[in-house]
Amino acid sequence: MSEIEHVDILIEHGCVITMDPSRRVIDDGAVAVKGDRIVGVGKTDALARRYRPERRIDARRKAVLPGLIDAHAHAGHAMLRTIGGADGDAWTAACEAIYTRASDEAFWETESHLAALERLKAGVTTGVSLLGGGDSIMRVDDPVYARRHCDAVVKTGTRSIVAVGPSRPPAPRAYTRHDAQGSVTRDVNFDAMFEVCKEIVATCHGDAHGRIQVALTLPVYAPGHYPAVARYELDYRREAQRYAALARERDLSFTQDGHRAGTLEFAHRELGLLSAKSFMSHAIDLTEADIAACVETGASIVHNPSAIMSIIGRCPVPELIDAGVTVAIGSDGAAPDRGYDMFRHMWQCMHYHRRHFRDPDVLPHGKVLEMVTIDAAKALSIDHEVGSLEAGKLADIILVDLFRPHLMPMNMPVYRVTCFANAGDVCMTMVGGRVLMENYRVLSVDEGEILERVTEVAERAFERAGVRHLLDAPPTLWSRSHY
Repeated sequence: MSEIEHVDILIEHGCVITMDPSRRVIDDGAVAVKGDRIVGVGKTDALARRYRPERRIDARRKAVLPGLIDAHAHAGHAMLRTIGGADGDAWTAACEAIYTRASDEAFWETESHLAALERLKAGVTTGVSLLGGGDSIMRVDDPVYARRHCDAVVKTGTRSIVAVGPSRPPAPRAYTRHDAQGSVTRDVNFDAMFEVCKEIVATCHGDAHGRIQVALTLPVYAPGHYPAVARYELDYRREAQRYAALARERDLSFTQDGHRAGTLEFAHRELGLLSAKSFMSHAIDLTEADIAACVETGASIVHNPSAIMSIIGRCPVPELIDAGVTVAIGSDGAAPDRGYDMFRHMWQCMHYHRRHFRDPDVLPHGKVLEMVTIDAAKALSIDHEVGSLEAGKLADIILVDLFRPHLMPMNMPVYRVTCFANAGDVCMTMVGGRVLMENYRVLSVDEGEILERVTEVAERAFERAGVRHLLDAPPTLWSRSHY
C-alpha cells in the first residue's frame, strides 16, 4: 500500500477541467494542493486514498478550473467607466488629463484595489495592466505610482504583470504631482521616463514571491494610420532601441497596445521588437507580412473582442491560430464600456468571428477557453507556472457554480462554462494555494471599504482634470439610431 501524503487542501467531487496537454475533463475529480503548488489531479476516490488533507473543499456541482488570465488591460481605467459617454475623443482626452495632471498616489492605489477586486471575484487570477492608457499616456514621471498599484495587488492576493514604458511623443510632457504639501507640475522627458521605468523594474519585478512582474511597453508607431506621428520617427526608433535592450538585459516580456495593418511587420523589421517574449495587442486588419512576422519570431497576439479597436477593424484570430500563432484574449480594461468578466469576452470572441465568416463552426468552445487559460499563459511566458491544473504548477484555481438556472442541466461542462457562465458564477478563487474568495465572499481585503472610497477618490480626480461635465448624459442618448 502506498504511503499517504499530507497536503493542505483537497478540492474534491468537482468537474475538473484541467487544460492540461490532454485537455482532460474529469468527472468527480479532485485537485490536491500543498503549499503554493498543485501536487495531484485525478479522480476523487484515487486522490482521497493517496492524500490526507488539512482541509477538504467540496466542489460538487461545480467546475474546477485554472485561474483565468486577462492578457491586456489598463491600470487607471476602472475609475473612468462611462465617462464621456459615446464620445471616444472626449474619453481619450480625459484619460490624458487625469493620468498626467489630476491623479495622485491614492488614485492609482484605489484603482488597483478596485480592478484587482473585480478580477478576483471574476476568477481572473493573473492580469496584465499597462500603467495608463487612452492614447498611450503612461504614469511614468515617478516610480511611486507603479509602487502603489503593486501594493494594492499584493494586498488583494492576485497576480499582476505591470507594463511600463514612455508616453507617446512629443516629450517633454507635463506631469503634476499632488501630495500633502500641494501640487507641483514639471516637464518630464524621455530620458527621465526611462530612468523611472528602470527603477520600477528594479524595485517591483518579482515582488510578492513573483506575483508581481514587470513588462515593458512602447507606443505603436503607425504613420500610415496616424500621419502626424511621422515627425517623431526618430523618437520612436531611439526609445525602441533602449527599451528592447532593457527587456533583453532583464529577460522581461514586451507588449504594445494598438497594432494594426502593417505595424507589426515594421515593429519587427525596423524596430526589432518582436520575439517569443512579445505579446502584441489588438492587431486589427493585419497583413500577410504582419502574420508572417509573428510566425517567424514566435510573438503572440492578444485579441480584445470587446474593445473599440475591434469595432473599427478585425483581429484575424482564426487565421492567426491556423498559422501557428498563440492568441490570447484580453479585456482591454474596465472602461469606457467593458469590464473584467472574461466569460463575457470569450462569448463575444466566438460570436464576433462566427458572424464575420457567417460560420457557426469557427472557434470551438474549448479553443476560446484555452485563450483565457493555457494559451494566455503561453503568450505571457508563464505557462510553466500557471494556465492549467497539473502537478507542479502553482495552485491558481477557481470554482464555478454550475447548479444555477442558467447553467442547467448538468451536462457538457465546457460548453456551459464558455456559453452560459458569467463572472457572478465564480464562487471560489485561490491563488498560490491561498483561498482569496470562498462562497462568493472575499477574504483577502475588505470589499466594502474599497468600494466606499472609490467615488471619493475618482471625484477628486475629475475635479482636478476639469472633466466633470463628461459625466452628463449626452442629449442624443435616447430615441435615436446614432449618437
